[in-house]
Order: sequence, then C-alpha cells, then structure tokens
Amino acid sequence: MENNQSKGLMRLVLLPLPFQGHINPMLQLASILYSKGFSITIIHTAFNSPNPLNYPHFTFCSIQDGITHSSSLDILNLIILLNVRCVTPFRDMLAKVISDARDHKEHVACLITDALFYFTQGVSNTLELRRIVLRTSGVSSFVPFLLFPLLIEKGYVPLQDSQLEEVVTEIPPLKVKDLPLIATNEPEKFYKTLSNLVEGTKASCGVIWNTFEDLESSPLSYLCQEFQIPFFPIGPFHKYPSSSSSSSSSSSSSSSSSSLLAEDQSCISWLDKHKPNSVIYVSFGSLAAITAIQFLEIARGLASSMQPFLWVVREGMVVDENKECLEYPPWPSGFIENVEGRGCIVKWAPQQQVLAHKAVGAFWTHCGWNSTMESICEGVPMICMPFFTDQKVNARYVSCVWKIGVQFEGEVKRGEVVNMIRVLIDGNNNKKGLEIRERALDLKEKARVSWNHGGSSYTHLDALVNYILSFQPKRTVL
Repeated sequence: MENNQSKGLMRLVLLPLPFQGHINPMLQLASILYSKGFSITIIHTAFNSPNPLNYPHFTFCSIQDGITHSSSLDILNLIILLNVRCVTPFRDMLAKVISDARDHKEHVACLITDALFYFTQGVSNTLELRRIVLRTSGVSSFVPFLLFPLLIEKGYVPLQDSQLEEVVTEIPPLKVKDLPLIATNEPEKFYKTLSNLVEGTKASCGVIWNTFEDLESSPLSYLCQEFQIPFFPIGPFHKYPSSSSSSSSSSSSSSSSSSLLAEDQSCISWLDKHKPNSVIYVSFGSLAAITAIQFLEIARGLASSMQPFLWVVREGMVVDENKECLEYPPWPSGFIENVEGRGCIVKWAPQQQVLAHKAVGAFWTHCGWNSTMESICEGVPMICMPFFTDQKVNARYVSCVWKIGVQFEGEVKRGEVVNMIRVLIDGNNNKKGLEIRERALDLKEKARVSWNHGGSSYTHLDALVNYILSFQPKRTVL
C-alpha cells in the first residue's frame, strides 16, 4: 500500500492493558501500523499511563478507571476490576473519537485491544466497530486456556501435589506444574476470567500475535483450526525499524520509550568493560516477587559462580513470609564487598540494549513473553525461573522444545545456580552448553529472516494491513 494513501483517512484506536509487559508490545504495534500509513489514537487508563511525549505522532486519550490502591489488589482482581470500571468511560471516549474523526473526514477503521480487555467486544458491537485483539503472550500458552474446561474435566485442575510432575497428555511436553495458572484463593474467578478471555478472542475479527511462524508453527496451526478467524503472527514487534520510529529514541532502546520504570543506562558502560559472552544478566520483570530465602540463594549463587553479573533488583521485588514487600533487599553478609567490580546491581535496565550487548552470555529470566522474545532475537541462552501463568509454559518451551536454555525444576539452590551458569557461560567447553548456544543462534537467525522482506512475519503484516484496509467504508473519501 502507499504509505500516504490512508494516513489522515483511516484511523486505528488501540487500548493497552496497563501493565509493563502489555503496554510495550501495544505501542510497538502502534508504531508499526503508523509506519504503514494509519493514524493512531491510544486510549489508555489513568492507572500506569504511558508518556505521550515519547510518541508525538499519536493521539492519546486518558480514561478514568477508578483504580487508586492497586497495591492492595492481586493481578487477577485488578484485571477483573479494570474490565468492570472501564466499560462506561471507554465507551464514551471511543464514541467521541469516532465522532471527532468523522468531523475531520477520517474513518475509524477498527479497534485493537489487549485480549485481556474482554469487555471491549461488547462496546465494539454497540458502536458497530470491528475489533481485533492483540495477544501479548505466546501462542503456546494460549492453547491451555482454550482447553481449560477439558483440563478441569480430566482432573489436572485444581493442581494436586501428587500430579505436578506428570505430563499433560493433551498438550505435551507441558507438565501439570507448567499449566498457566495463577495463585489465588478465588479459583472460580480465575476460571471465569479465562473463559471471558477465550470467548472475547473468538468473537473478535482477528488476532495479532507477537511471535513468528518458525517459533510456534504447531500451536498456530491448531488454534487457527479452532478459532476460524484470521491470525496475524507478525512478531517480533521490537525488531521492526518502525517500532521505534515514532519516538525520538534510537531503535536499540525502543522499549525504553514506554517503560514505566526509570532505566539505569550506566550498566551499558559497565558491560563495555567485559569480555564477550561472559556476563549473566538477571531480571525477573516488572511484577514477579521472590522470597527473602530465594533472594539469598540467588545472591550466594551469583557470588560463588565467580562470573560477572548484571542484576536488576527492583523496588518491591523481595517479600517476607507474609508476602509484604521488604523495604531493603536482605543482602548476605559481605556480599556487596565480595562482588565489587564483578557485579553490577541496578533498579531497572534497558533490557533490549543489554541483551544485544556482546558481553552478555546468559539471561536468567522469569520467562515473560517479551523477555523470552528479546532473548531469542539476540541468540542469548536462558536460565528459566518462571513464577506464574504463561511464564511456566514459556520456560518449558525454552528448555524442552526449543532447547535454548535450562530451567529450575524446584527450589532455587546456590549450587544449582553455579552449575547452570557454568553450563551456559562456559558453553564452548561442554557439549550441552555448546549445543544450547548453537540452537539459540539458529533461532536468532530464523527470527531475523521472519521480519525481513519476504519473511513470514513481513508477509503476515502485509496481510494485516490489507485486512484493515478492507474495513474502509464503501463510499469514496475525497
């Protein structure tokens, strides 16, 4: 399509879920679609609002969500509350955007929402606007959501300690403990939320995935048959040059433009001082919390490995036995002094830049989908320590399907930490580590091919653009 053909004539409205791992890919997608000629409006909640100054070419519209004490809510109840509180303000704002666009001789072609904002299907039906959903996690982790009623019927859910190591025969190689669940005292709420997610996705006009065919071809084929709506696997979003073109930042730091936390750039100059593939990068994302005992084992394992490490220790990351956030991390005695020069500790890091740095040889991760994709795209082997939902599925795929990393199967112990680091960092001197690194580099190349001209993601993006253009009103706009 001609880039200027639809700009100013066709507008897209996007609604991200207000969590770091959901805002990033939605804004990256917005930048990609802007580069294809569409005007972009971002409707967002006041809670965890993105910074409009980083995207001067987008129109931002804030809605009041009534969320004032989010720290007192778990993730499940926060998602449910957002789906209740946002209905009226979102409907009113969307109606206004449509009306304003019409006044300016624009056409709002469709609504693109996070799949977890399932309430938006009803709103789009009311306003007679087509809705496409963005699924910010992988395809592999969506399959168990679709099969959840069967998993309950078969007795896999709720989890039983005696079954945790059993393989789920319907979706191998997942074990029962890998099912994408969340710890909650209200399981029925969780089941209902999953049902709303699946049904809201099925009712949409299509699904955009931040993945690529070579990575998840089997689950993609399965879901395509089950859903009977168009699928557009156009990832990895962050690797498209256009995904940061609307921001003043460089392409290597496209994620920073939508980061809710201040990034410490000093770690890049620290990495510059280290040998290639020598540094372990440790980050558990923006939501996961670890216990003080886990924190101590991680710290002692890193110290004992004798390898340089970059560790993101986020505020509120460590909790006590009552799950209350500790004001200060419980550093082992003498830890800071013992690792001086060898360890770099920051509150938040520019992750894409870090993973692309030649000094980084392994990524110890919670296996959130964005982190997993970013690591794959740079060919960095992973140490997997998942916490909840799709992270557990991603970790199993990393370690057992793609075989580009290793995974903690039980409690974190310092000795195992040392062993895993040695396998990945000293990969050239052991067969397992060498094979993992070779597979990681091979998958990196497949990812690169996918987003280049003629690749699968490039082709699916063209299909997505043409699909949206087909929503154009029949009358000709002069």
